[in-house]
Amino acid sequence: MTKSVIPFIRSASYPVRDGNLIKPWIDGEPAFRRICELIEAATQRVWLTVTFMWAGFEMPDGRGSALDVLDLAVSRGIDVRIIFWRPDEETAYLKQNAFWGSDAQIDMLNKRNSGVKIRWDRAQPGFCQHQKSWLIDDTAFVGGINLNPHSMVSPGHSGEGQNHDMYVELSGPSVADVQHNFVQRWNEASERSVMGGHWGVGSETNLPFPEHLPAFAGTAKVQVQRTIHAGRYTNGKSSPEALRYDITSGEQSNFEQYCAAIDTAKRTIYIENHSLNVAEIVDCLHRALLRGVDVILMMPAEPRTGLQKLGTFDNFLLAGIAGLGANRQRNPVYVHAKLMIVDDEWATIGSCNLHRFSLFGNSELNVAFTEPDTVRAFRCELLQEHLGQDTSGLNDRAAFDLIRKIAKENRRKFDTDDPNWQGIAFAFDVT
Repeated sequence: MTKSVIPFIRSASYPVRDGNLIKPWIDGEPAFRRICELIEAATQRVWLTVTFMWAGFEMPDGRGSALDVLDLAVSRGIDVRIIFWRPDEETAYLKQNAFWGSDAQIDMLNKRNSGVKIRWDRAQPGFCQHQKSWLIDDTAFVGGINLNPHSMVSPGHSGEGQNHDMYVELSGPSVADVQHNFVQRWNEASERSVMGGHWGVGSETNLPFPEHLPAFAGTAKVQVQRTIHAGRYTNGKSSPEALRYDITSGEQSNFEQYCAAIDTAKRTIYIENHSLNVAEIVDCLHRALLRGVDVILMMPAEPRTGLQKLGTFDNFLLAGIAGLGANRQRNPVYVHAKLMIVDDEWATIGSCNLHRFSLFGNSELNVAFTEPDTVRAFRCELLQEHLGQDTSGLNDRAAFDLIRKIAKENRRKFDTDDPNWQGIAFAFDVT
């Protein structure tokens, strides 16, 4: 087997760090159950960045709303802080599912006497504060899962109206970078000084930046990567030498990382994303296919344009997933995850979509990591859900052959309304 070495990104704000422990969490129910368990055991802090928080969202196992869980932590003396996105006029249509500080939302906070500390943060006009992260003591979660009832689902996706999504749990030195990102955003949140721009006793005060790295927790090499609009931050902070941060006025390390990883791939590229319409990324994938790399792209099963030059290759597969509903019919599942696995050795998980908003304008946060045993186990866990079959005895290329076979057969059954699939993956065509 040809060994690949995927490069990390020199221009990123945060360095590559050794000694991390990585655990991917597939789908919202198990991910949020794990988050709640850690919140309930927390002794110091729970800090989170939120894009959307739907009114109907509830945590698993009867815990109530996210605010119920967080206020209970406050009652135990835990410092709970939330950065919520506040849409601007150009993105006002997205307010319906954002906790943006409306009069009704402030009234609700008043009535429940919430003890959380909140700051609201706008993005550059027309863009989004799209990061989704949790910092619970010295453990971080980074990914794409919104506080959305459609995401509170189990792997396998039995039911209707479901999202497929992902978090990655991180412990070790790179947690300091997730903390730094939160502090940077908290201290420079756009609404911090305006009427109605913050909530809760203590929300008016800034936070200190991290001054030390957490101890080694595993063997994964990790880089925390971002999209930050140019000019977004004016005070990146001159940091202790041990942390080695660059002061940033803009960052595109997510874009640079996707291009570098795809261009370096030797054998296989597996992507889950709800969008791919950036020509530079499509060109990178085209070059990979020409080199003989197997490429699988898992997306929502919607008409896809701009991928025609990929669809001509036998070593390319465009696929979606569909769960079995109560009526015994297959229902397409919305692929909201943002991840890539390369050569069974390297992966990235985060909030970054492969469209121009996420790659060049939103605020986004990803965790890129390499540790072959962890990455391979992650691939096997994903394919166990998608194929209903254990692929731990197969190398990455043999596993890709199996995906193509099962997905194409399931597509045939989808077209004939046959519910008896193997797994939940099915092929669909580039239009």
